[in-house]
Amino acid sequence: MSERTERVKAKIKEIADADAAERQRSGRSDVPVGTSGNPSTDILTLANVITFCRLALTGAFLVLFASGTSRTLALVCYVVAATTDFLDGQIARRTQTVSWLGKIMDPIMDRILLFTGVIGLLIVGELPVWVPVFVIGRDVYLALGGMVLQRYQRRPVDVSYVGKAATALLMFGFCDLLLGLPQIEGLGIVDVAWLPGLNDQGAALGILFVYAGVVFSAATAVIYTREGIALRRRALEERGEAR
Repeated sequence: MSERTERVKAKIKEIADADAAERQRSGRSDVPVGTSGNPSTDILTLANVITFCRLALTGAFLVLFASGTSRTLALVCYVVAATTDFLDGQIARRTQTVSWLGKIMDPIMDRILLFTGVIGLLIVGELPVWVPVFVIGRDVYLALGGMVLQRYQRRPVDVSYVGKAATALLMFGFCDLLLGLPQIEGLGIVDVAWLPGLNDQGAALGILFVYAGVVFSAATAVIYTREGIALRRRALEERGEAR
């Protein structure tokens, strides 16, 4: 077994032990293992294998799309990878095989898939520059916030339904932009060049889903910020009481 695998297992055990202590303090020690409330430390689960397959498909998409080798095959890779985002979570929950590795890797895979989508579309000039700047900037902000929260809670913050909706909207929008169909005429709602589809410029229908995903992403950032502030406050209060 490689040294990297050993480090991953040690990190997972550290998080699991900290969460077990937290559940003990809060009277939730009887939560079944393998559920969202008490993830297991298993690594080789079906859901995790699907998650890593998403990574391989995402890499294949970016190479195929950016090189212009086969746009159709690139789109197939992206669509399959985006679809499995829903599949791995459902399998983990329905088979009671939710794991800490899956909870950690799932949002990371989401981000990688989104980043490759926006980068690919940006490379071929089919996406306004501000969209990838916003999407990547928001995720950098949340990643830095998560690093700060590690001082107060070892358990990662659970993904919200609003966050999942944002990811689904963005992925669907990117898939449609990659396909380029159907094309819609500009709605003429605004008069700015950086909002194709909403201005007089025609665009693929997916751009509207991208805009909706951006709105949900902004809402997600606000929700996670509020949760982070509340988590920090509770942790400081508990430390004060412990003294």
